[in-house]
This record gives sequence, structure tokens and C-alpha cells, in this order.
Amino acid sequence: MQTCSRCNTLSGDSVVICPNCGADLQELSNTAVSLKRLRQNSRVLVIRLVIPADACPACQAVEGTYPKDKVPALPVKGCSCPHGCTCFYEPMLNEIYP
Repeated sequence: MQTCSRCNTLSGDSVVICPNCGADLQELSNTAVSLKRLRQNSRVLVIRLVIPADACPACQAVEGTYPKDKVPALPVKGCSCPHGCTCFYEPMLNEIYP
């Protein structure tokens, strides 16, 4: 499931346009907005894609740590997890405190 960052409507992983407000979920889902913020943050060195242990093969195939410009978008294409893609981003920081 993905959540629209504009109206908080939940939609299935394959939905591209929010059925409630018409937002493009490829750019305006909560995960897409989070990834954009992580990429813009100078303290983030790389981004880890965290995959649950019981994830489908498509999700397991993308598990790993990526340079900021190479991180796969979520939800994972081809995800067949019963409740939708539950993968998430985890930033790896170069400093913890300012």
C-alpha cells in the first residue's frame, strides 16, 4: 500500500494517480517524498533499502545499500507481498549530531 502525501489516501501498489485528489503517486506518495528529502540531505551518504524477512522474491532482489542517485523507487515493481510492498528507506549518515 502507498499513501498520498497530499490527502493521506491509501492506494494499492499499482495505483499511479491518487483516486481522491489526483496526485501523481510516483512523485507524491509518502515514500517518493521521503526519498527526495533523503537525496537532498547532505548528511546522508547512502540509502539502504530495508526488506522484511518474509518479503517476496522481487523485494528480496533489491535489498541493499545504494548511492543516493541509484536507489530503486518504492513500491518495488513486481512485488507480490500479500499486503503490498512493505520495504522502506533507511539513511546512512556521515554525522549523527550537528
